[in-house]
Amino acid sequence: MRRLPNALYTADEVRELDRLAIEAFGIAGATLMTHAGKAAFDAMREKWSRARSIAVLVGTGNNGGDGFVVATLAKAAGYDVRLWQVGDGSRLKGDALTMAQRWQDAGGDIETFTPDLDLGGVEIVVDALLGTGLNSEVKGDWADAIRAINYSHAAVLALDIPSGLDANSGSVLGIAVNAHLTVTFIGLKRGLLTGSGPRHVGQLVYDDCRVPPDVLMKITPSCSRLGFKGLGHLLGPRPRDMHKGECGHVLVIGGESGMSGAVRLAAEAAARVGAGLVSVATRPVHAANISTACPELMSHPVDDVAALKPLLAKASVIAIGPGLGQSDWSKQMLSAVLEQDRPMVVDADALNLLAEEPVSRTQWVLTPHPGEAARLLETDTATIQQDRFAAVTELQKRYGGTVILKGAGTLVASANMPVGLCSEGNPGMASGGMGDVLTGVIAGLLAQRAPSDTMQALAARLGVCVHGRAADLAAHHDGERGLLASDVIAMLRETVNPAQFG
Repeated sequence: MRRLPNALYTADEVRELDRLAIEAFGIAGATLMTHAGKAAFDAMREKWSRARSIAVLVGTGNNGGDGFVVATLAKAAGYDVRLWQVGDGSRLKGDALTMAQRWQDAGGDIETFTPDLDLGGVEIVVDALLGTGLNSEVKGDWADAIRAINYSHAAVLALDIPSGLDANSGSVLGIAVNAHLTVTFIGLKRGLLTGSGPRHVGQLVYDDCRVPPDVLMKITPSCSRLGFKGLGHLLGPRPRDMHKGECGHVLVIGGESGMSGAVRLAAEAAARVGAGLVSVATRPVHAANISTACPELMSHPVDDVAALKPLLAKASVIAIGPGLGQSDWSKQMLSAVLEQDRPMVVDADALNLLAEEPVSRTQWVLTPHPGEAARLLETDTATIQQDRFAAVTELQKRYGGTVILKGAGTLVASANMPVGLCSEGNPGMASGGMGDVLTGVIAGLLAQRAPSDTMQALAARLGVCVHGRAADLAAHHDGERGLLASDVIAMLRETVNPAQFG
């Protein structure tokens, strides 16, 4: 077993890796299948060391072949093993048929699946049904088999991918297995880590099936996994003679009447990741309270564009949207910002206003959640979630710059870079204000770097990882449920000083 790689692949790309391993590098398909089954069996035995009974549900393709290998190994190790064939067993061929014959040669029975199958009492159920080739809604016996697995109350091991989950998008094709452990092989499928993937995958384990690195280098992956460890080097020690003028000046604009919390969260987050100066442009009713609550923030009462212009002139990075609202004042603020030629982060209601009058530019980072993304693309949230990769790619093409599609497995798209998928973060982040913190984090990181398209893309990628990592640290201390945006801010300083805090 290996740590999760950074390269993420589509189902077609992994099939091409399989083909290259077999045809160009002379590795027998049966050998790859044996390695996969052995890796899954070892992971199962390590996770559930006391279990002694397993049920294996196999399909008619290579995923089923992997299941036959697991069953054969478990039987040899003394487990009580029962195996059910779902679908027409006469369709088994090639390596999968070979593994089925080995199972029978070892004394194993192949039982025929029926819709009323009750898996109660079994300690572990192995899902070897559908694999990565699925591209249409699950129906018939296949759907019934998935329901039997999900209703079993047993521990569930999925081979390669939970059946019913789209390997490319992470969407559920009608119904999907709820796994507790997924062991994926050769190439890490991108759908495991975004959309509904994290809900169905459980613990994710990767095994390369001993495929040589030369094989993996033949295919350029369509996506890369973003983790704090891979980007933390961008947060090296500061020069000993650095001063605040070298760390940038962030201006955060927002806080329509009654919505001061969002703009304060964003501004404080920008300061906590190291911006030299942070100013807030907000409604007069909020300005004094924000400065009192966090005296390091320079909060300015702004009722019109005339009052905003001097603040814009001093800013090196602009963040607009947290608590902005959609009033006439909000529209005036956004219109003035869009006249500026400098880096900016656009979030929340600024995105909703942008959807009404779309423009494209290179010097900005857009941070929509799925609902805002739907408005920007004139569609609905379900369509966005059905294929988040297609959505973030289209958003970047239409609006330019760098686009961050928030959610489980946040995606980052920039021109001339593969889409990045952030694997940091946890479900505790499903609470108000988290997006405002992300806006501030990215703006603060942008302020500390010389402006360029590459630096913008890197700051966005680093920002989502810093945000997720800080949330993970906060959850580690006190748990996921009840996690607040201010708890994440409290961990930002530790996160952006990895050399000091480890």
